[in-house]
Amino acid sequence: MTDRIRRAACRCGQLRITCTGEPVRVSVCHCRNCKARSGSAFAVQARFPAECVRTEGEAKMWQQAGDSGNVADFFFCGECGSTLWFRNRPQLDTCAVPLGNFEPGHGFDLQFSVYEERQEPWVSIIGDAVERYD
Repeated sequence: MTDRIRRAACRCGQLRITCTGEPVRVSVCHCRNCKARSGSAFAVQARFPAECVRTEGEAKMWQQAGDSGNVADFFFCGECGSTLWFRNRPQLDTCAVPLGNFEPGHGFDLQFSVYEERQEPWVSIIGDAVERYD
C-alpha cells in the first residue's frame, strides 16, 4: 500500500506543494495572526512532517512573531501573493499548509481548534472529536 498524496498550489499555480502520507495535525486557529494571514475569521491548516513535503516553484519567505511569541516562516508566491506553507519555530520539523490551497477531495478531518477565546462570536466549530484550546 502506498501513502496518500495530496497536492496544493498557489492561486496562479507557479508555486506547488506535494504532501505524502497523513498530516500530524489538522487545526483551526483563531489568533489574530492567522485571521490576518487568511483574511477571514480563522485559518485552517494541515501540518505534515517536513520530510513528507516536496515543493516546486520559487517561494519568497516572510517572518512574523505569533501570539505565542514564537517566530513563524511564511512561504508565499511572489506572483500572486498566496501563502502556500509555513513553519512555526522552534518546530521546523513540520510544514503547515492552509487547507484552501489543497485540491478538492483532500479528505482532512479537523482535530484541533486553538485560541478559541479569540473566536468570533458568530463562529461555531462543530465536531465531537475536535480538541479545543484557549
